[in-house]
Amino acid sequence: MRTLIVGVGALGGLVAARLLAAGSPVWLATRNTESAARLKASGLRVTGAGGAVSVEAPEVAPVDEYLTGETFDLIVLATKAHDAIEVAPKLSPLLRRGGTLLPIQNGGVPQTLAERLGNDCVLGGLSNFGATMITPGVYEQRNAGYLLIGEFAGGESERTEHVCRWLGGAVETRVTPNLRGAIWSKLLLNCSVTTIGAIAGRTMREYIASPDGRELFQRTYDEALSVALASGARPERMIVDPVPPTWSGRSVPGEAHDVWLDQILKGYGDLKASMLQDFERGRTTEIDFINGYIVDLGRQLGVRTPVNAAIVETVHAITRRESAPDPVLLRQILHATR
Repeated sequence: MRTLIVGVGALGGLVAARLLAAGSPVWLATRNTESAARLKASGLRVTGAGGAVSVEAPEVAPVDEYLTGETFDLIVLATKAHDAIEVAPKLSPLLRRGGTLLPIQNGGVPQTLAERLGNDCVLGGLSNFGATMITPGVYEQRNAGYLLIGEFAGGESERTEHVCRWLGGAVETRVTPNLRGAIWSKLLLNCSVTTIGAIAGRTMREYIASPDGRELFQRTYDEALSVALASGARPERMIVDPVPPTWSGRSVPGEAHDVWLDQILKGYGDLKASMLQDFERGRTTEIDFINGYIVDLGRQLGVRTPVNAAIVETVHAITRRESAPDPVLLRQILHATR
């Protein structure tokens, strides 16, 4: 299966390196000529969970160079969200007959692309890998992780099984018959675990230890879950049941909730938020496709999301260098939304 991976950051680089190490025919698309030349010279190296691999990257070029004739059976779209929305329409003509575009971004990106390009072209995906790009071409895998793929129409298909077998030769890949619910389950954690960690400049385990961090997590999660349920989605169990114990529109403190929270901490508590890495490198974040998606959909459905809206504003302020990641920002968000 001829495979093109567009975007060779933390997640794209991890998948690319493991596919190449498995002997799979893989082509890599970068943002520009300089990035392509650097990766071709250095190759790809992964350390951490899943074992270390080091491979050459002979087929790597800027994405624009692929728009003139190459065709592929599978295109894995692993760019940042805003780049995915822009480049995806240019990629669909590169698919062979029956080929598949697999976006693996956070938030509402895969659903948006399926609506624009069609379910026949787009297969939905998401990842729970904890991956960090140390430098271009050098990556650390922070957890066992897996890719989850599925049809937006629901159920399973020959296509999902075929792609699962192919990618599964390099990284653990699973199929879900409830992709929409799975995307929501990941989004619930992105909105709370990842974004709050980025704003605080702390891991979840560090910020959740403070009363402000714990309260903000609960309120952010409660709003996002309310929007998910109002949309008709059925968030499915991943690390935990997406609906906290005794939940009735808001989280209920107690022993059962503590046990539920501890399960999330075991999976995500010590990971560095990818959005925090965006802050550090001066890159545009995916906030508008994560908490911003919650705010926009909540507005359409008549569900109030003041905490998520304040989080979006805070992230934009940090991006503009008007503020900097700090735990004190969590208290400011709480005070502004009480």
